[in-house]
Amino acid sequence: MRKIYPIKGAVQNYAWGGTTFIPQLMKVQNADNQPFAEIWLGAHQRGPAFVQDNGHSAALNEWLVNHPDALGKRVVKKFGNTLPYLFKVLDVNKMLSIQTHPSKEAAEKGFVRENEAGISLTAKNRNYKDDNHKPEIMVALTDFWLLHGFKSEEEIAATLADVYEFADLSEYFQRVRTRDVGNEIFHFYKNLMEMSQEQVDEILQPLGERLSDLFKKNKIEKSSPDYWAALAFRDNMLEGGHYDRGIFSIYIFNLVNLKKGEGIFQDAGIPHAYLEGVNMELMANSDNVFRGGLTVKHVDVNELLENMKFQPVTPNILKGTAGSEFETVYKTPAPDFELSRINLKDFEAFYCVSALTPETLIVMEGNVIIYNDEQEFELTRGDAFFAPSESTYTIMSDGKAVLYKAAVPVG
Repeated sequence: MRKIYPIKGAVQNYAWGGTTFIPQLMKVQNADNQPFAEIWLGAHQRGPAFVQDNGHSAALNEWLVNHPDALGKRVVKKFGNTLPYLFKVLDVNKMLSIQTHPSKEAAEKGFVRENEAGISLTAKNRNYKDDNHKPEIMVALTDFWLLHGFKSEEEIAATLADVYEFADLSEYFQRVRTRDVGNEIFHFYKNLMEMSQEQVDEILQPLGERLSDLFKKNKIEKSSPDYWAALAFRDNMLEGGHYDRGIFSIYIFNLVNLKKGEGIFQDAGIPHAYLEGVNMELMANSDNVFRGGLTVKHVDVNELLENMKFQPVTPNILKGTAGSEFETVYKTPAPDFELSRINLKDFEAFYCVSALTPETLIVMEGNVIIYNDEQEFELTRGDAFFAPSESTYTIMSDGKAVLYKAAVPVG
């Protein structure tokens, strides 16, 4: 019988994080009101979780080197000697950058290229932190807003026509469409991202001034891209009083509002940006991000354009499907990970598992008891544990409890 192990996640204090949700979840004080953006519950070298094993604490990535059987033969054969997923909790207080992620092939080539160029893994201008792709799924824990993929050409044209300050952009987009050069969205977006800063300022300054006044008077609804553009104008001015071209993307990407329990999958190349809310996020074990604006971090427009998919996207809102009496599974095409939500309602609810692949679970509501033939321990909100491949465990609650689980799909 294999043991299961309590783990403690690694906190990432990015500037866009909130100051209360994650500290309360982790039961820590935040007297200085520092931003707590993410909890990482994985084995990535930039922020591994820590395993509690016989009174000792060890980084999960190092612990797995000494316990390779915890991954299981199925995972090792397919992904090598590493946990293939990275499990996170995010608290988005300020909008994240316009971004996309590479395919596996692009990541492998880019990682080698930057290594050969002598760019340090910790350098600010480093794009490829590892050689892995980064498809990802998120499930909302609160009302959640994000940008996801390009609108259709017709929707882009209508949006541009509705914004007075975009009259020239609207005319240009119509000319691009008339020329029928193929991949019109690519040509239009490339022009936006490569135009001079002087042109960007000329277009965005009057828009920023108009929206600022409306925003202060509370006259813009969240369902309008104007609302998020107003926030971006407030929070993302560049040095020297220049305007951030990432604001254009707010108008030509789909604006999506997820309710609690709803999810969305973002494959390699899908442009996106999280705007507001708290979520669970599960992705391939990678930290490769290409940014195109709305951030103080490294922006690389060439790499962004090279790795972005320019086909229109109709957002597919995931409700999850029943995996068992207590489990809702959010299916995606990614082979690296699978996300589930477990709902327990009373003392009579027993969630029994024989883990076929390594699993990571975190309690998001209520208290639970975890046990198998060798051990038993209690977990409260914010506590997490790691279950090695071929381990068995049972979860029982003394009332309502909600957990989220990361695993590797079987088959």
